This record gives sequence, structure tokens and C-alpha cells, in this order.
Amino acid sequence: MRKYLKHWLCLFLTVMLFVTLSAQQLNEISILANKPVADIQPTMWGVFFEDINFAADGGIYAELVKNRSFEFSLPMMGWRQVRQNGNGRVVPTFYSPANSANPHYITVFIDAPNGAFGLTNEGFRGMGIKKDNQYNFSVSAKISPNSNLKLKVELLNSKGEILGGTELEGFTTTWENHRTSFKATGTEPEALLRLLFTGTGSIDLDMVSLFPSDTWKDRAGGLRKDIVQMIADLKPGFVRFPGGCIVEGRDLTNRYQWKTTVGPVEARKMIINRWNMEIRDRQAPDYFQTFGLGFYEYFQLSEDFGAEPLPILNCGMSCQYNAGEVVPLNELDPYIQDALDLIEFANGAVTTKWGKLRASMGHPEPFNLKFIGIGNEQWEEQYIERYKEFEKVIKQKHPDIKIVSGSGPSSAGRYFEYAWSELKKLSPALIDEHYYMPPEWFLKNANRYDNYDRKSIKVFAGEFAAHDRDTTESESRNTWFSALAEAAFMTGLERNAEVVNMASYAPLLAHVDAWQWRPDLIWFDNLQTIGTPNYYVQKMFSTHRGTQVIPVLEAGKPLIGADSLYASASIDKNNAKVYIKLVNVSSSSKNIRINLEGLSILKNGEIETLKSKKLYEYNTIVNPKRVYPAFSTVTVAGRKISTNLDPRSVNVMTLGYKK
Repeated sequence: MRKYLKHWLCLFLTVMLFVTLSAQQLNEISILANKPVADIQPTMWGVFFEDINFAADGGIYAELVKNRSFEFSLPMMGWRQVRQNGNGRVVPTFYSPANSANPHYITVFIDAPNGAFGLTNEGFRGMGIKKDNQYNFSVSAKISPNSNLKLKVELLNSKGEILGGTELEGFTTTWENHRTSFKATGTEPEALLRLLFTGTGSIDLDMVSLFPSDTWKDRAGGLRKDIVQMIADLKPGFVRFPGGCIVEGRDLTNRYQWKTTVGPVEARKMIINRWNMEIRDRQAPDYFQTFGLGFYEYFQLSEDFGAEPLPILNCGMSCQYNAGEVVPLNELDPYIQDALDLIEFANGAVTTKWGKLRASMGHPEPFNLKFIGIGNEQWEEQYIERYKEFEKVIKQKHPDIKIVSGSGPSSAGRYFEYAWSELKKLSPALIDEHYYMPPEWFLKNANRYDNYDRKSIKVFAGEFAAHDRDTTESESRNTWFSALAEAAFMTGLERNAEVVNMASYAPLLAHVDAWQWRPDLIWFDNLQTIGTPNYYVQKMFSTHRGTQVIPVLEAGKPLIGADSLYASASIDKNNAKVYIKLVNVSSSSKNIRINLEGLSILKNGEIETLKSKKLYEYNTIVNPKRVYPAFSTVTVAGRKISTNLDPRSVNVMTLGYKK
């Protein structure tokens, strides 16, 4: 009998110990759904586009021909001569160009009555070609008198096999644009374009172009659909463009000038991309900006997304890490005028100079620009002096425009403190803060904005990314640990939506074979596009934004890292939803019980979970779903929810309520 009593006593003690431990491990969380503390701006989560990592030419801009107008520093870069029982030669020139903005073109001399002579173009690390897709070829050309020439246009796969083609003839002695289309007979990630001339004579060529027909919204000469769709799926509230350092330029000659990026594509003036030689061990001498993706297209894309456009303009300073050129204050007027003219281009009536240009490009209605950024990562007195001049004029002429200023390149320190102290004396609508830091910094700074002045200038977290360990594989720096830390930090951004009105990860895009900087939100090659773990974190927050912040408390305090948990919540009054973000950075699971106060919650909801057992896991083109969201249902008992958060997981709970 004693033996059995001892056994049951041990069993009882074991059960009691388990119950005690379970009780200790239960996290009781209160969500005060009926006590919103701040409005969340529609612009809370957005995207920042910069032409780095071949994000524009060779990326989102769907042009397949590299150096299409022979304007690169080496005019034949990307091109090679080919012979098929024919002779010829190529002479780059700039006499009597088709367009003075892009004066260079080539003259091809052909002596191939029984064969062919021509050129191949390698594209941007090859050309991504898809079977059965239609491809639109065009070229600006003129022949010399008495020339008798025909052109065969072909795509070749990596084995030299023809993937489809067509022929062109009827060239004249004046510049004309010639177009033709054909279907591809196979799929190839690294195709070549081949142009073969037969006959005798000479021909001038410019703007040699090849586009897929299935661009975003089927716009001719448009954007690569799969990349744009990935961005659209984020439902961004704003698009910051055309970049940061791109705006500054290595020197002022190399700065981004929006006026040279609008109007007919062939009249846009190409420049070298400032990332061409910037990174010592990632140099890209073939990296230029043709501006087929220009300011009109950025505005149009923002409109497609239903997002606010946020253009950034040069403030009269080049990158201070490079040439550091500064325009004297008495010579700043043309830079300020660029800002005024941009507002007119975006919002002006069609009777104005720049509004008329917008209308001629196909958009007579205004773009309703509300924000404009002055400068990027400039610092000290030189920036403040120039910002003042911009603000004074813009506020006088366009008081409704919200100006975004900057706090410099760092998240703290002398430059940062000086910028804030001086800008508080002025009246920008937002101050742009940037932070590229280790994951641990993001975990420690989830409370960064808890003590910011609620009545002061609002914050734009314009560029942030956790920089983690990496390998030689392109995508490797976008680890799960970096995304997990960013998610914890983003709960702090959302919790402080009264202070932080806008936020965006940076950079947005990167070509796996042509990058200069990492980590990046979306990686692509010539055929495929993948989201990183960081992308899915951004998507979980941006697609569950809500209209107001509601408190998430444990033991009466905001949940900011206690027991490795981070949380924020919002209510969406438009759609009668409650969104609860819960981040568990621990290596163990967490039992939680949520008490929802103040609303009648519907019985069932949904929980989206992003997780990985490996902190340094990452997605690749070959394995795009190593870290990928999963969905399950969550049951509400009255106003209580009991659930278990997986180790190292980001979770977004969506609950409906009765209005």
C-alpha cells in the first residue's frame, strides 16, 4: 500500500510542478481595444526606391538591351561584332544625331551580298527570355544613299540556338523609328540579341531596344511585371524616389536632375550611375542611368499603388563622402527652382509649362503631390543653410506641400543631434532618420521613440535595415535574425505612430548577379523574383496597418522585450478589424493569453506566422520559401485568446469585431 501511495504522491507532485511551471510561463497580455492612443497615418509603411544593385536598368525597367543608344563611356560596351560569310565594320560617331540629348550612335558598314555582318548585345548579365512571350523590337535608323540592306533580328540561347526572330527592311535616308515583334520559342535566363545585316551599304543605328510585351499594366516600354507586383503586394503608403545617394551624386555633375528624366524617352539624357565604381570590391563599369524609368514613371507607379509620391531633390550639395561639392548660397536659385518646377509638373494645370509636359506624356490630371524631400544624408551647417532657403521659398509659394528634411547619415551622434536642434527652429513636416545597424541594435532600440516629443516634428524612418552576417551567396545577408530583429523594432515604430508617420526599408531591389550593397528587400535574376524574410516582415506590417494604435500591456506596461516578447496592436475602423503583432525572439516557445478589452470580438480569427529554427536562414532564387509565412485559425473565447508563439517567430493576428 505504501508503495502505491508513494507512487501517487510522486505523480501528484509532478503534476503540480508542471502546473506551477506552466503558470509561471504564461504571459498575460491585455489589449485595450477601446482606448486608442494615436492615429496611424496611411503613409505609415512605404517603400524606398534607389537605382542601386541594377534596380532600374537591368531590373524593374524592362528594357533588355544594354547601352541601347551607345552613350556609355565606351560606346560599344555590351556589343560585339559577328560575321557570317560577310564583312563589315562599326564606327561610333556623333555627327547629325537622331537626338541631341543622346548624341552618340553607330554607323555600320556592310559588305555581305551573300552572307551577313552584324552585332550581338549581351543585355544585363544576359537577357531573361520566356517561351511564348512576345518581344517588341525597335530601332532608330537611316541608311546611306544606294544602300541595299535587310536586317534579321534574333534571340539566341546560351548554346547559340535561335529562340525566335523576325526581319526588317524598308530603311530610308532619314532618321526613322522602325518596329517589329516576334514570339520566343524557348525560355533562357542569359539570352543574346543578334542583329544580322545582309546586302551592301551603310546604316546608322540608335536607340536599339527590345522589350517584353507583358510589362506592368501592359504599358509599352514599361516596367518588369513580376518585380512591380512584389512591390504592389506590400500595399505601400508612399514611394520615396529616386533614391538617396543617387540624388546627391558623386559630384554635382553626376547628381540626379529630374528635368532630364521626363519627356520622350529618346530625349532623356543618360548619365553614369554613381554606384558604378563606388564599392571597391563590387565595381560595375557598365552601370548607367538611361532614365527610361524617370520622374513621370515614378509618379505613375505611385498612383498605381495608391501611394503618396515622395520625390527627393538635390539641395545644392553632392555626396559629402565623395566630392563634397557645395553650391554657394547666392547660386542656389536654380536648385530651388527645380523644386518649384517639380511641384508644377506634378500638380500644375495643363496650361502651365510643366503641367503641359505632364499632360503631353499622357497624364493631364495632376498627380496630387503632397510631400517633397530636400536633400538626403547631408550634415552640419552647409546643409541647414541650404535647407532654410528651400523651406522659405516652398512654404511661401506652396504652403500645402509637406517638406521632408534630414538628420544626416547616422542614427545618433554629433551630426544627428545638430540637425535635430537646428531643424526644430524651422518647420519641416518630417525629419528623415536612417539606421543601418546590427540586429542587436534593433532589439535594444524598440523603445527608441517612446520618449520623443509628441508635439515636435514628426519622424520619417526613411532607411533602415539590420545588417547581419553573410556568405558569398548574394542573398545571404538577409538572414532570419535580421528580419526578426526588424520586426521587434517595427512594433516600436507602430506603437509610436504619433511620432513616426512614415517608415521604409532600404534598399528595395537587388540583382543577384549585379549587386553593390546588401541586404536588400527583394532579390531577382533575369527571370525570377523572390522575397527575403525581411520582405515578408514588411508585408505583414504594411498589409495589417490599421487606423489607430491601441495599447498592448503586460503587468500594466508596454510589451517591449519582456521575456523576449515585443508587441503592438492597431484597430482598423474602416474594416472592423483588430491587428495584433507579436514577436518572440526567444529560442523557446511562449504561452500567452490575450485579454481583449472594449470590443465584441468575433469567434474566429486568423494568425499569420513567419518563423525559422535557424537564425541565419535566408531565402534564395533557388530556394525562395525557406522562410515563408503560414496561416492558421485562432479561436476567441469571449474576449480571451490562448495561444502558443513559436520560437523565433513573427505573428500577426487578425480579428474581426462587431461595430
